Amino acid sequence: MSTPAMLITSRPLDEYCQLFGLTRSELSAVPGPVLDCPGGAAGLAAEAGELGVRVIATDPAYAAPLPALTALARAGRDAMAAAMTATPHLYLSPRHLPYDKYLRSWDRARRLFAADSSAHPERYVAAALPRLPFADGSFALTLSSYLLFAYPALFPPAGQLAGLLELARVTAPEGEVRIYPLHDGTGRRCRHLDELRAALGRRQVSSEVRRMARPGDGRTRRVLVLRAADHRRRNGRQH
Repeated sequence: MSTPAMLITSRPLDEYCQLFGLTRSELSAVPGPVLDCPGGAAGLAAEAGELGVRVIATDPAYAAPLPALTALARAGRDAMAAAMTATPHLYLSPRHLPYDKYLRSWDRARRLFAADSSAHPERYVAAALPRLPFADGSFALTLSSYLLFAYPALFPPAGQLAGLLELARVTAPEGEVRIYPLHDGTGRRCRHLDELRAALGRRQVSSEVRRMARPGDGRTRRVLVLRAADHRRRNGRQH
């Protein structure tokens, strides 16, 4: 059985804010750089830069030439369009989220990404979990969307734990790691989340599942939030 390929998505800043329970003003107040892992072809780094926020995006796809990457992002957009039609129960209804408008926001984000990655290549780092090329505590806020729990065939439990620990490692102790979603592409929740959280706790990484109202229909969104102890006092760190 082949493993699924990861979609290269093109989410705009406003969608990031909705996913992770942030406002633009809260993002602007983050006291340090923000990590977007994986960054895909998102508009976050470009749009946040206009707000004065430094975002570093990391993704193994950045090793590819930009034309190939944007082609993958267009394919990801087409796959999302097909999924919204085929499995509407996994998404907001068109009444709350007009599909054409939503997909146009991805098109705009993809164009912003292409322009920004050409103008500011230092913002886009080719790397993959569970090994990121950043020092301990480099980021004040880390955002990770549609990766560790979305692709369980690519990230089994041990891989999820290693990835979570690495995200915590590169985040400052006073900062947060926010991970969404906690389910796979079919909407099936991670059944071993409690075990993962216990393993994180043994490595001095605290966690909580933060419940937020989803814009539109008000249904609950669950975001995993991590905070690491001072990195000098942590044991059992994985690299």
